[in-house]
Amino acid sequence: MERYYITKNNYMNLLRIALAQMNSSVGGLEKNGDKIKQFINAAKKQHTDIVIFPELALTGYPPEDLLLKPGFIKASMNALKDIVDYTKGISAVVGFVELGADLYNSAAFINNGKLVSTAKKAFLPNYGVFDEYRYFQRGTTFPVYIMDSVRIGVNICEDIWYPDGPVLYQALGGDAEIILNINASPYHTGKQVTRERMLATRAQDNAVTVAYVNMVGGQDELVFDGGSVVFSESGELIARTRLFEEELLVVDIDVTGILRTRLHDPRRREDKLAFDADMLIEEYTIGTEIKAKQGRIKGAIHDLPGCDKELYTALVTGTRDYVIKNGFKKVLIGLSGGVDSSLVACIAVDALGKNNVMGVFMPSMYNSNESREDAYALVKNLGIDLKDIPITDAYNAYIKTLGPHFKGLKTDITEENVQARIRGNILMALSNKFGWLVLTTGNKSEMSVGYATLYGDMAGGYAVIKDVFKNSVYGLAMYKNTSAGRDIIPQRVLSKPPTAELRPNQKDEDSLPPYSVLDPILAMLIEEDMSVEEVVSAGYPRKTVLQVQHLIDVSEYKRRQAPPGIKVTKKALGKDRRMPITNRYKER
Repeated sequence: MERYYITKNNYMNLLRIALAQMNSSVGGLEKNGDKIKQFINAAKKQHTDIVIFPELALTGYPPEDLLLKPGFIKASMNALKDIVDYTKGISAVVGFVELGADLYNSAAFINNGKLVSTAKKAFLPNYGVFDEYRYFQRGTTFPVYIMDSVRIGVNICEDIWYPDGPVLYQALGGDAEIILNINASPYHTGKQVTRERMLATRAQDNAVTVAYVNMVGGQDELVFDGGSVVFSESGELIARTRLFEEELLVVDIDVTGILRTRLHDPRRREDKLAFDADMLIEEYTIGTEIKAKQGRIKGAIHDLPGCDKELYTALVTGTRDYVIKNGFKKVLIGLSGGVDSSLVACIAVDALGKNNVMGVFMPSMYNSNESREDAYALVKNLGIDLKDIPITDAYNAYIKTLGPHFKGLKTDITEENVQARIRGNILMALSNKFGWLVLTTGNKSEMSVGYATLYGDMAGGYAVIKDVFKNSVYGLAMYKNTSAGRDIIPQRVLSKPPTAELRPNQKDEDSLPPYSVLDPILAMLIEEDMSVEEVVSAGYPRKTVLQVQHLIDVSEYKRRQAPPGIKVTKKALGKDRRMPITNRYKER
Protein backbone atom coordinates (compact mmCIF):
# COMPACT_ATOMS: atom_id res chain seq x y z
CA MET A 1 0.00 0.00 0.00
CA GLU A 2 1.68 3.20 -1.17
CA ARG A 3 0.93 6.34 0.81
CA TYR A 4 1.35 10.03 -0.01
CA TYR A 5 1.25 12.63 2.73
CA ILE A 6 0.02 16.19 2.29
CA THR A 7 0.99 17.95 5.48
CA LYS A 8 -0.18 21.52 4.79
CA ASN A 9 0.26 23.15 8.18
CA ASN A 10 -0.96 20.08 10.00
CA TYR A 11 2.33 19.17 11.63
CA MET A 12 2.31 22.58 13.21
CA ASN A 13 -1.09 21.83 14.68
CA LEU A 14 -1.64 20.21 18.01
CA LEU A 15 -3.85 17.17 18.48
CA ARG A 16 -5.61 17.65 21.81
CA ILE A 17 -6.52 14.40 23.51
CA ALA A 18 -8.41 13.80 26.74
CA LEU A 19 -8.04 10.67 28.87
CA ALA A 20 -11.22 9.99 30.85
CA GLN A 21 -10.09 8.03 33.90
CA MET A 22 -13.52 6.71 34.81
CA ASN A 23 -15.12 4.57 37.54
CA SER A 24 -17.61 2.25 35.85
CA SER A 25 -20.09 -0.08 37.55
CA VAL A 26 -20.50 -3.56 36.08
CA GLY A 27 -23.93 -3.83 34.48
CA GLY A 28 -24.73 -0.16 35.10
CA LEU A 29 -25.25 0.66 31.43
CA GLU A 30 -27.39 3.74 31.98
CA LYS A 31 -25.23 5.27 34.73
CA ASN A 32 -22.03 4.43 32.90
CA GLY A 33 -23.46 6.01 29.76
CA ASP A 34 -24.41 9.17 31.66
CA LYS A 35 -20.91 9.39 33.10
CA ILE A 36 -19.38 8.98 29.63
CA LYS A 37 -21.57 11.86 28.41
CA GLN A 38 -20.41 14.04 31.30
CA PHE A 39 -16.78 13.41 30.40
CA ILE A 40 -17.54 14.14 26.73
CA ASN A 41 -19.08 17.47 27.74
CA ALA A 42 -16.04 18.33 29.86
CA ALA A 43 -13.72 17.41 26.96
CA LYS A 44 -15.71 19.59 24.55
CA LYS A 45 -15.36 22.57 26.86
CA GLN A 46 -11.59 22.23 26.56
CA HIS A 47 -11.79 22.06 22.74
CA THR A 48 -10.52 18.49 22.70
CA ASP A 49 -10.18 16.61 19.41
CA ILE A 50 -10.45 13.09 20.87
CA VAL A 51 -11.56 11.83 24.28
CA ILE A 52 -10.74 8.22 25.16
CA PHE A 53 -12.40 5.98 27.75
CA PRO A 54 -11.26 2.80 29.51
CA GLU A 55 -11.73 -0.77 28.31
CA LEU A 56 -15.39 -1.86 28.57
CA ALA A 57 -16.20 1.51 30.13
CA LEU A 58 -19.80 1.13 29.03
CA THR A 59 -20.40 -2.28 30.63
CA GLY A 60 -17.91 -2.14 33.48
CA TYR A 61 -15.08 -4.63 33.89
CA PRO A 62 -15.13 -7.55 34.24
CA PRO A 63 -18.74 -8.28 33.25
CA GLU A 64 -18.09 -12.03 33.64
CA ASP A 65 -21.11 -14.24 32.90
CA LEU A 66 -23.33 -11.27 32.14
CA LEU A 67 -21.71 -11.76 28.74
CA LEU A 68 -23.57 -15.05 28.37
CA LYS A 69 -26.92 -13.21 28.53
CA PRO A 70 -28.13 -12.10 25.05
CA GLY A 71 -30.32 -9.46 26.65
CA PHE A 72 -27.34 -7.80 28.30
CA ILE A 73 -25.39 -7.79 25.03
CA LYS A 74 -28.26 -6.16 23.15
CA ALA A 75 -28.72 -3.57 25.91
CA SER A 76 -25.01 -2.79 25.72
CA MET A 77 -25.17 -2.26 21.95
CA ASN A 78 -28.17 0.05 22.36
CA ALA A 79 -26.33 2.02 25.04
CA LEU A 80 -23.46 2.55 22.59
CA LYS A 81 -25.85 3.97 19.99
CA ASP A 82 -26.94 6.55 22.55
CA ILE A 83 -23.29 7.56 23.09
CA VAL A 84 -22.67 7.79 19.33
CA ASP A 85 -25.49 10.30 18.98
CA TYR A 86 -23.90 12.40 21.73
CA THR A 87 -20.52 12.96 20.07
CA LYS A 88 -21.36 15.88 17.76
CA GLY A 89 -18.29 18.08 17.42
CA ILE A 90 -15.79 15.62 18.91
CA SER A 91 -14.23 12.18 18.45
CA ALA A 92 -14.40 9.53 21.15
CA VAL A 93 -12.96 6.07 21.77
CA VAL A 94 -15.28 4.03 23.99
CA GLY A 95 -14.73 0.51 25.32
CA PHE A 96 -17.76 -1.73 24.84
CA VAL A 97 -18.93 -5.28 24.12
CA GLU A 98 -19.40 -5.77 20.38
CA LEU A 99 -21.71 -8.39 18.93
CA GLY A 100 -20.86 -9.34 15.37
CA ALA A 101 -20.07 -12.75 13.96
CA ASP A 102 -18.91 -13.43 17.52
CA LEU A 103 -18.47 -11.48 20.74
CA TYR A 104 -15.58 -9.02 20.95
CA ASN A 105 -13.94 -6.82 23.55
CA SER A 106 -13.89 -3.70 21.41
CA ALA A 107 -13.17 0.00 21.24
CA ALA A 108 -15.60 2.11 19.23
CA PHE A 109 -14.03 4.99 17.32
CA ILE A 110 -16.79 7.58 17.08
CA ASN A 111 -16.54 10.86 15.18
CA ASN A 112 -19.06 13.67 15.11
CA GLY A 113 -22.09 11.50 15.77
CA LYS A 114 -21.05 8.55 13.61
CA LEU A 115 -19.49 5.19 14.44
CA VAL A 116 -16.44 5.01 12.17
CA SER A 117 -15.32 1.47 13.06
CA THR A 118 -14.23 -0.66 15.99
CA ALA A 119 -10.87 -1.94 17.19
CA LYS A 120 -11.14 -5.50 18.48
CA LYS A 121 -8.85 -6.71 21.26
CA ALA A 122 -6.27 -9.07 19.75
CA PHE A 123 -4.58 -10.52 22.84
CA LEU A 124 -7.07 -11.95 25.32
CA PRO A 125 -5.59 -12.54 28.79
CA ASN A 126 -6.42 -15.86 30.36
CA TYR A 127 -4.29 -15.91 33.51
CA GLY A 128 -4.58 -14.68 37.07
CA VAL A 129 -7.97 -12.97 37.47
CA PHE A 130 -8.59 -12.90 33.72
CA ASP A 131 -10.60 -15.42 31.68
CA GLU A 132 -11.42 -13.53 28.48
CA TYR A 133 -11.17 -16.65 26.29
CA ARG A 134 -14.33 -17.77 28.06
CA TYR A 135 -16.27 -14.97 26.39
CA PHE A 136 -14.51 -13.25 23.50
CA GLN A 137 -13.11 -13.89 20.04
CA ARG A 138 -9.80 -12.22 19.30
CA GLY A 139 -9.41 -9.44 16.77
CA THR A 140 -7.17 -10.07 13.76
CA THR A 141 -6.81 -6.63 12.19
CA PHE A 142 -5.51 -3.35 13.56
CA PRO A 143 -7.15 -0.03 12.66
CA VAL A 144 -5.41 3.26 11.93
CA TYR A 145 -7.53 6.41 11.83
CA ILE A 146 -6.40 9.41 9.79
CA MET A 147 -7.53 12.74 11.15
CA ASP A 148 -6.29 15.72 9.12
CA SER A 149 -3.27 13.57 8.07
CA VAL A 150 -2.40 12.63 11.67
CA ARG A 151 -2.41 8.84 11.93
CA ILE A 152 -3.87 7.30 15.09
CA GLY A 153 -3.78 3.64 16.14
CA VAL A 154 -6.25 2.25 18.70
CA ASN A 155 -5.73 -0.94 20.69
CA ILE A 156 -6.87 -2.45 23.97
CA CYS A 157 -5.07 -3.22 27.24
CA GLU A 158 -3.14 -6.50 26.80
CA ASP A 159 -2.40 -5.60 23.17
CA ILE A 160 0.26 -3.11 24.17
CA TRP A 161 2.20 -5.54 26.36
CA TYR A 162 3.44 -7.47 23.31
CA PRO A 163 6.46 -5.88 21.54
CA ASP A 164 5.48 -7.53 18.24
CA GLY A 165 1.76 -6.92 18.70
CA PRO A 166 -0.68 -4.30 17.41
CA VAL A 167 1.51 -1.30 18.31
CA LEU A 168 4.28 -2.53 16.01
CA TYR A 169 1.84 -3.15 13.16
CA GLN A 170 0.09 0.18 13.60
CA ALA A 171 3.25 2.24 14.05
CA LEU A 172 5.50 0.55 11.48
CA GLY A 173 3.04 -0.94 9.02
CA GLY A 174 0.31 1.68 9.40
CA ASP A 175 2.57 4.68 10.13
CA ALA A 176 0.53 5.58 13.19
CA GLU A 177 2.06 8.49 15.08
CA ILE A 178 -0.18 8.25 18.13
CA ILE A 179 -1.33 5.10 19.89
CA LEU A 180 -4.47 5.24 22.02
CA ASN A 181 -4.52 2.27 24.40
CA ILE A 182 -7.62 1.76 26.58
CA ASN A 183 -7.44 -0.38 29.73
CA ALA A 184 -9.13 -2.07 32.65
CA SER A 185 -5.90 -3.05 34.39
CA PRO A 186 -6.37 -4.15 38.02
CA TYR A 187 -4.09 -2.89 40.75
CA HIS A 188 -1.46 -4.69 42.71
CA THR A 189 1.42 -3.17 44.62
CA GLY A 190 4.15 -1.83 42.36
CA LYS A 191 2.18 -2.36 39.16
CA GLN A 192 2.22 1.28 38.03
CA VAL A 193 6.01 1.30 37.91
CA THR A 194 5.96 -1.86 35.79
CA ARG A 195 3.34 -0.39 33.46
CA GLU A 196 5.22 2.83 32.93
CA ARG A 197 8.48 1.04 32.23
CA MET A 198 6.75 -1.02 29.54
CA LEU A 199 4.90 1.95 28.03
CA ALA A 200 8.04 4.06 27.81
CA THR A 201 9.79 1.21 26.00
CA ARG A 202 6.89 0.70 23.60
CA ALA A 203 6.75 4.42 22.77
CA GLN A 204 10.48 4.75 22.21
CA ASP A 205 10.89 1.51 20.25
CA ASN A 206 8.12 2.50 17.82
CA ALA A 207 8.71 6.28 17.77
CA VAL A 208 5.07 6.92 18.71
CA THR A 209 3.28 8.92 21.35
CA VAL A 210 1.38 6.50 23.61
CA ALA A 211 -1.73 7.62 25.47
CA TYR A 212 -2.76 5.02 28.06
CA VAL A 213 -6.09 5.42 29.86
CA ASN A 214 -7.05 3.10 32.71
CA MET A 215 -10.18 2.45 34.72
CA VAL A 216 -10.43 3.48 38.36
CA GLY A 217 -12.53 2.15 41.26
CA GLY A 218 -13.48 -1.14 42.87
CA GLN A 219 -15.30 -4.16 41.45
CA ASP A 220 -15.77 -7.13 43.79
CA GLU A 221 -12.24 -8.40 44.53
CA LEU A 222 -10.55 -6.07 42.06
CA VAL A 223 -9.56 -2.45 42.45
CA PHE A 224 -8.44 -0.30 39.54
CA ASP A 225 -5.92 2.42 40.24
CA GLY A 226 -6.11 4.51 37.08
CA GLY A 227 -2.61 5.85 36.60
CA SER A 228 -3.42 7.05 33.08
CA VAL A 229 -0.33 8.39 31.33
CA VAL A 230 1.03 9.84 28.10
CA PHE A 231 4.55 9.05 26.86
CA SER A 232 6.31 10.90 24.06
CA GLU A 233 7.99 9.23 21.08
CA SER A 234 11.28 9.39 22.99
CA GLY A 235 9.84 7.48 25.95
CA GLU A 236 9.50 10.59 28.12
CA LEU A 237 6.58 10.82 30.54
CA ILE A 238 4.62 13.96 29.62
CA ALA A 239 1.41 13.52 31.64
CA ARG A 240 0.06 11.39 34.49
CA THR A 241 -3.23 11.40 36.41
CA ARG A 242 -3.62 10.91 40.13
CA LEU A 243 -4.07 7.33 41.24
CA PHE A 244 -7.46 6.07 42.48
CA GLU A 245 -9.39 9.19 41.43
CA GLU A 246 -11.71 9.94 38.54
CA GLU A 247 -10.09 12.57 36.35
CA LEU A 248 -10.07 14.03 32.86
CA LEU A 249 -6.46 14.44 31.73
CA VAL A 250 -6.08 16.80 28.76
CA VAL A 251 -2.82 17.10 26.84
CA ASP A 252 -1.72 18.45 23.46
CA ILE A 253 0.40 16.27 21.17
CA ASP A 254 2.68 17.99 18.65
CA VAL A 255 3.13 15.42 15.89
CA THR A 256 6.09 17.36 14.46
CA GLY A 257 8.40 15.81 17.04
CA ILE A 258 7.35 12.32 16.00
CA LEU A 259 8.14 13.02 12.36
CA ARG A 260 11.50 14.50 13.31
CA THR A 261 12.41 11.45 15.39
CA ARG A 262 11.56 9.11 12.53
CA LEU A 263 13.51 11.11 9.97
CA HIS A 264 16.60 10.76 12.15
CA ASP A 265 16.31 6.99 12.59
CA PRO A 266 17.63 4.96 9.62
CA ARG A 267 16.74 1.70 11.40
CA ARG A 268 13.05 2.42 10.87
CA ARG A 269 13.57 2.61 7.11
CA GLU A 270 15.20 -0.80 7.04
CA ASP A 271 12.53 -2.27 9.29
CA LYS A 272 9.73 -0.95 7.04
CA LEU A 273 11.22 -2.55 3.94
CA ALA A 274 11.17 -5.95 5.64
CA PHE A 275 7.74 -5.51 7.23
CA ASP A 276 4.55 -6.55 5.47
CA ALA A 277 1.45 -5.53 7.37
CA ASP A 278 -0.95 -4.46 4.61
CA MET A 279 -3.29 -7.40 5.24
CA LEU A 280 -3.55 -6.57 8.95
CA ILE A 281 -3.94 -2.78 8.83
CA GLU A 282 -7.34 -1.17 8.26
CA GLU A 283 -7.28 2.54 7.46
CA TYR A 284 -10.13 4.97 8.03
CA THR A 285 -10.01 8.58 6.90
CA ILE A 286 -11.95 11.00 9.09
CA GLY A 287 -13.10 14.19 7.44
CA THR A 288 -12.95 16.23 10.64
CA GLU A 289 -10.07 18.68 10.83
CA ILE A 290 -7.99 19.15 13.95
CA LYS A 291 -9.33 22.07 15.94
CA ALA A 292 -7.33 25.28 16.00
CA LYS A 293 -5.72 25.84 19.40
CA GLN A 294 -4.98 28.94 21.41
CA GLY A 295 -2.05 28.08 23.63
CA ARG A 296 -0.85 24.61 24.47
CA ILE A 297 -1.93 22.25 27.25
CA LYS A 298 1.03 20.23 28.41
CA GLY A 299 -0.88 18.11 30.91
CA ALA A 300 -0.09 17.56 34.57
CA ILE A 301 2.36 14.99 35.90
CA HIS A 302 1.10 13.95 39.32
CA ASP A 303 3.56 12.21 41.63
CA LEU A 304 3.14 8.56 42.50
CA PRO A 305 2.27 8.01 46.16
CA GLY A 306 4.60 6.15 48.50
CA CYS A 307 4.09 2.40 48.94
CA ASP A 308 2.06 2.58 52.16
CA LYS A 309 -0.14 5.43 50.93
CA GLU A 310 -0.75 3.64 47.63
CA LEU A 311 -1.73 0.39 49.34
CA TYR A 312 -3.89 2.12 51.95
CA THR A 313 -5.70 4.11 49.27
CA ALA A 314 -6.32 0.93 47.27
CA LEU A 315 -7.99 -0.66 50.31
CA VAL A 316 -10.10 2.44 50.94
CA THR A 317 -11.18 2.57 47.28
CA GLY A 318 -12.06 -1.13 47.12
CA THR A 319 -14.03 -0.98 50.38
CA ARG A 320 -15.93 2.17 49.44
CA ASP A 321 -17.00 0.90 46.04
CA TYR A 322 -17.95 -2.59 47.22
CA VAL A 323 -20.18 -1.17 49.94
CA ILE A 324 -21.77 1.61 47.89
CA LYS A 325 -22.15 -0.25 44.60
CA ASN A 326 -23.89 -3.11 46.41
CA GLY A 327 -26.42 -0.79 48.00
CA PHE A 328 -25.20 -0.75 51.61
CA LYS A 329 -24.95 2.43 53.64
CA LYS A 330 -23.28 1.30 56.86
CA VAL A 331 -20.78 -1.33 57.92
CA LEU A 332 -20.20 -3.30 61.09
CA ILE A 333 -16.83 -4.39 62.48
CA GLY A 334 -15.98 -6.65 65.39
CA LEU A 335 -13.31 -4.77 67.36
CA SER A 336 -10.91 -6.81 69.49
CA GLY A 337 -8.38 -4.18 70.51
CA GLY A 338 -5.92 -5.76 68.06
CA VAL A 339 -4.14 -4.32 65.05
CA ASP A 340 -6.20 -6.06 62.32
CA SER A 341 -9.62 -4.86 63.42
CA SER A 342 -8.18 -1.42 64.24
CA LEU A 343 -6.80 -1.04 60.71
CA VAL A 344 -10.05 -2.23 59.11
CA ALA A 345 -11.99 0.31 61.17
CA CYS A 346 -9.68 3.12 59.99
CA ILE A 347 -10.07 2.05 56.37
CA ALA A 348 -13.85 1.88 56.73
CA VAL A 349 -14.06 5.37 58.24
CA ASP A 350 -11.89 6.83 55.46
CA ALA A 351 -14.00 5.03 52.86
CA LEU A 352 -17.49 5.75 54.19
CA GLY A 353 -17.30 8.39 56.92
CA LYS A 354 -17.47 7.91 60.68
CA ASN A 355 -21.27 8.02 60.81
CA ASN A 356 -21.48 4.92 58.63
CA VAL A 357 -19.21 2.66 60.70
CA MET A 358 -20.33 0.72 63.79
CA GLY A 359 -17.89 -1.09 66.07
CA VAL A 360 -18.80 -4.04 68.30
CA PHE A 361 -16.67 -5.16 71.23
CA MET A 362 -17.56 -8.69 72.37
CA PRO A 363 -15.44 -9.58 75.41
CA SER A 364 -15.16 -12.99 77.00
CA MET A 365 -13.50 -14.08 80.26
CA TYR A 366 -10.20 -14.25 78.36
CA ASN A 367 -10.10 -10.66 77.09
CA SER A 368 -7.67 -8.42 78.93
CA ASN A 369 -8.44 -4.98 80.30
CA GLU A 370 -5.85 -3.64 77.86
CA SER A 371 -7.87 -4.95 74.90
CA ARG A 372 -10.98 -3.17 76.16
CA GLU A 373 -9.05 0.06 76.72
CA ASP A 374 -7.49 -0.11 73.27
CA ALA A 375 -10.81 -0.81 71.54
CA TYR A 376 -12.48 2.09 73.34
CA ALA A 377 -9.56 4.42 72.61
CA LEU A 378 -9.73 3.57 68.89
CA VAL A 379 -13.48 4.21 68.80
CA LYS A 380 -13.00 7.59 70.48
CA ASN A 381 -10.19 8.57 68.10
CA LEU A 382 -12.25 7.63 65.04
CA GLY A 383 -15.48 9.15 66.36
CA ILE A 384 -17.56 6.04 65.64
CA ASP A 385 -20.26 4.37 67.72
CA LEU A 386 -19.61 1.18 69.69
CA LYS A 387 -21.77 -1.61 70.99
CA ASP A 388 -20.37 -3.59 73.93
CA ILE A 389 -21.88 -7.09 73.94
CA PRO A 390 -20.21 -9.59 76.33
CA ILE A 391 -20.29 -13.23 75.24
CA THR A 392 -19.46 -15.03 78.51
CA ASP A 393 -23.07 -15.94 79.30
CA ALA A 394 -23.67 -17.21 75.78
CA TYR A 395 -20.43 -19.21 75.92
CA ASN A 396 -21.38 -20.81 79.22
CA ALA A 397 -24.79 -21.73 77.77
CA TYR A 398 -23.10 -23.42 74.80
CA ILE A 399 -20.72 -25.37 77.04
CA LYS A 400 -23.60 -26.44 79.28
CA THR A 401 -25.59 -27.59 76.27
CA LEU A 402 -22.65 -29.50 74.81
CA GLY A 403 -21.37 -30.77 78.16
CA PRO A 404 -23.10 -34.18 78.11
CA HIS A 405 -21.77 -34.83 74.63
CA PHE A 406 -18.20 -33.72 75.46
CA LYS A 407 -18.05 -35.64 78.74
CA GLY A 408 -14.59 -37.09 79.41
CA LEU A 409 -12.95 -35.10 76.59
CA LYS A 410 -10.26 -32.46 77.12
CA THR A 411 -10.83 -28.81 76.41
CA ASP A 412 -9.22 -27.96 73.07
CA ILE A 413 -9.64 -25.74 70.01
CA THR A 414 -13.35 -26.62 69.95
CA GLU A 415 -14.08 -24.36 72.89
CA GLU A 416 -11.99 -21.59 71.30
CA ASN A 417 -13.96 -21.82 68.09
CA VAL A 418 -17.26 -21.69 70.00
CA GLN A 419 -16.28 -18.20 71.18
CA ALA A 420 -15.43 -17.06 67.67
CA ARG A 421 -18.70 -18.44 66.31
CA ILE A 422 -20.74 -16.72 69.00
CA ARG A 423 -19.14 -13.44 67.94
CA GLY A 424 -19.86 -14.20 64.28
CA ASN A 425 -23.47 -14.97 65.17
CA ILE A 426 -23.85 -11.65 67.00
CA LEU A 427 -22.37 -9.68 64.12
CA MET A 428 -24.63 -11.36 61.58
CA ALA A 429 -27.68 -10.83 63.78
CA LEU A 430 -26.93 -7.11 63.92
CA SER A 431 -26.34 -7.15 60.18
CA ASN A 432 -29.72 -8.78 59.55
CA LYS A 433 -31.58 -6.48 61.90
CA PHE A 434 -30.11 -3.16 60.76
CA GLY A 435 -28.95 -3.89 57.20
CA TRP A 436 -25.29 -3.24 57.98
CA LEU A 437 -22.58 -5.06 56.03
CA VAL A 438 -20.11 -6.99 58.20
CA LEU A 439 -16.46 -6.35 57.35
CA THR A 440 -14.21 -9.21 58.40
CA THR A 441 -10.76 -8.49 59.77
CA GLY A 442 -8.59 -11.51 58.89
CA ASN A 443 -5.28 -10.86 57.13
CA LYS A 444 -3.47 -12.84 54.42
CA SER A 445 -1.06 -14.50 56.85
CA GLU A 446 -3.93 -15.92 58.91
CA MET A 447 -6.06 -16.87 55.90
CA SER A 448 -3.13 -18.63 54.22
CA VAL A 449 -2.53 -21.01 57.10
CA GLY A 450 -6.14 -21.35 58.31
CA TYR A 451 -5.58 -19.40 61.53
CA ALA A 452 -9.23 -18.34 61.45
CA THR A 453 -12.57 -19.84 62.45
CA LEU A 454 -14.98 -20.90 59.75
CA TYR A 455 -18.43 -19.41 60.53
CA GLY A 456 -16.73 -17.39 63.28
CA ASP A 457 -14.33 -14.53 62.59
CA MET A 458 -14.58 -15.46 58.89
CA ALA A 459 -18.31 -14.67 58.87
CA GLY A 460 -19.10 -11.47 57.02
CA GLY A 461 -19.70 -9.80 53.70
CA TYR A 462 -16.32 -8.37 52.72
CA ALA A 463 -12.75 -9.13 53.77
CA VAL A 464 -10.90 -5.81 53.61
CA ILE A 465 -7.35 -6.98 54.41
CA LYS A 466 -7.66 -10.53 53.08
CA ASP A 467 -4.68 -9.94 50.75
CA VAL A 468 -2.48 -8.05 53.25
CA PHE A 469 0.23 -9.94 55.14
CA LYS A 470 0.50 -9.32 58.90
CA ASN A 471 3.74 -7.35 58.69
CA SER A 472 2.12 -5.08 56.10
CA VAL A 473 -0.84 -4.61 58.45
CA TYR A 474 1.54 -3.11 61.00
CA GLY A 475 3.10 -0.93 58.32
CA LEU A 476 -0.29 0.39 57.23
CA ALA A 477 -1.34 1.02 60.84
CA MET A 478 1.80 3.10 61.41
CA TYR A 479 1.18 4.92 58.12
CA LYS A 480 -2.34 5.79 59.27
CA ASN A 481 -1.05 7.32 62.50
CA THR A 482 1.74 9.19 60.73
CA SER A 483 -0.52 10.59 58.00
CA ALA A 484 -3.09 11.66 60.63
CA GLY A 485 -0.41 13.40 62.67
CA ARG A 486 -1.57 11.60 65.82
CA ASP A 487 -2.15 8.11 67.15
CA ILE A 488 -5.52 7.04 65.78
CA ILE A 489 -4.53 3.44 66.53
CA PRO A 490 -3.13 3.32 70.10
CA GLN A 491 0.61 2.66 70.28
CA ARG A 492 0.05 -0.32 72.58
CA VAL A 493 -1.87 -2.04 69.78
CA LEU A 494 1.25 -1.81 67.63
CA SER A 495 3.63 -3.05 70.31
CA LYS A 496 1.81 -5.85 72.13
CA PRO A 497 2.17 -9.46 70.88
CA PRO A 498 -0.72 -10.47 68.60
CA THR A 499 -3.26 -12.77 70.22
CA ALA A 500 -6.72 -14.16 69.52
CA GLU A 501 -7.50 -14.17 73.30
CA LEU A 502 -9.47 -17.42 73.10
CA ARG A 503 -7.64 -19.08 76.00
CA PRO A 504 -5.48 -17.86 78.91
CA ASN A 505 -2.20 -16.17 77.89
CA GLN A 506 -2.65 -17.14 74.23
CA LYS A 507 -0.24 -15.73 71.62
CA ASP A 508 -0.26 -16.22 67.84
CA GLU A 509 3.31 -17.52 67.99
CA ASP A 510 2.13 -20.43 70.14
CA SER A 511 0.66 -21.90 66.95
CA LEU A 512 2.58 -20.19 64.14
CA PRO A 513 6.14 -19.17 63.28
CA PRO A 514 6.89 -15.50 63.99
CA TYR A 515 5.28 -13.33 61.31
CA SER A 516 8.74 -12.06 60.34
CA VAL A 517 9.46 -15.64 59.26
CA LEU A 518 5.98 -16.72 58.21
CA ASP A 519 5.20 -13.86 55.81
CA PRO A 520 8.22 -14.27 53.49
CA ILE A 521 7.70 -18.04 53.41
CA LEU A 522 4.04 -17.52 52.47
CA ALA A 523 4.99 -15.00 49.78
CA MET A 524 7.36 -17.52 48.19
CA LEU A 525 4.98 -20.48 48.41
CA ILE A 526 1.79 -18.67 47.35
CA GLU A 527 2.74 -15.65 45.27
CA GLU A 528 5.81 -17.11 43.58
CA ASP A 529 4.69 -20.79 43.51
CA MET A 530 8.11 -21.87 44.79
CA SER A 531 8.75 -25.42 45.91
CA VAL A 532 9.65 -26.35 49.47
CA GLU A 533 13.21 -27.00 48.30
CA GLU A 534 13.49 -23.50 46.82
CA VAL A 535 12.24 -21.88 50.02
CA VAL A 536 14.65 -23.95 52.11
CA SER A 537 17.45 -22.89 49.76
CA ALA A 538 16.50 -19.27 50.50
CA GLY A 539 17.58 -19.86 54.10
CA TYR A 540 14.47 -21.04 55.96
CA PRO A 541 14.38 -24.19 58.15
CA ARG A 542 12.95 -27.21 56.36
CA LYS A 543 10.75 -28.13 59.32
CA THR A 544 9.20 -24.67 59.36
CA VAL A 545 8.66 -24.57 55.61
CA LEU A 546 7.02 -27.99 55.63
CA GLN A 547 4.78 -26.92 58.50
CA VAL A 548 3.67 -23.81 56.61
CA GLN A 549 3.09 -25.74 53.38
CA HIS A 550 0.98 -28.28 55.25
CA LEU A 551 -1.13 -25.55 56.85
CA ILE A 552 -1.70 -23.94 53.45
CA ASP A 553 -2.78 -27.24 51.92
CA VAL A 554 -5.23 -28.28 54.63
CA SER A 555 -6.86 -24.82 54.79
CA GLU A 556 -7.97 -24.63 51.16
CA TYR A 557 -11.54 -25.62 52.05
CA LYS A 558 -11.73 -22.75 54.53
CA ARG A 559 -10.50 -20.16 52.06
CA ARG A 560 -13.01 -21.31 49.47
CA GLN A 561 -15.78 -20.30 51.89
CA ALA A 562 -14.29 -16.95 52.86
CA PRO A 563 -15.95 -13.70 51.77
CA PRO A 564 -14.46 -11.80 48.82
CA GLY A 565 -11.65 -9.39 49.60
CA ILE A 566 -9.54 -6.78 47.85
CA LYS A 567 -6.70 -8.02 45.63
CA VAL A 568 -3.57 -5.94 46.25
CA THR A 569 -0.76 -8.42 45.57
CA LYS A 570 0.35 -10.27 42.43
CA LYS A 571 -1.51 -13.39 43.59
CA ALA A 572 -4.46 -13.04 45.93
CA LEU A 573 -6.34 -15.79 47.77
CA GLY A 574 -9.33 -15.59 45.43
CA LYS A 575 -9.61 -15.73 41.66
CA ASP A 576 -5.84 -15.61 41.34
CA ARG A 577 -5.31 -18.91 43.17
CA ARG A 578 -7.37 -21.86 41.97
CA MET A 579 -6.05 -24.81 43.90
CA PRO A 580 -8.18 -27.95 44.30
CA ILE A 581 -9.67 -28.58 47.72
CA THR A 582 -9.33 -32.33 47.33
CA ASN A 583 -5.63 -32.65 46.62
CA ARG A 584 -3.30 -35.57 47.36
CA TYR A 585 -0.11 -33.94 46.09
CA LYS A 586 2.10 -33.19 49.08
CA GLU A 587 5.64 -31.86 49.12
CA ARG A 588 8.08 -33.57 51.47
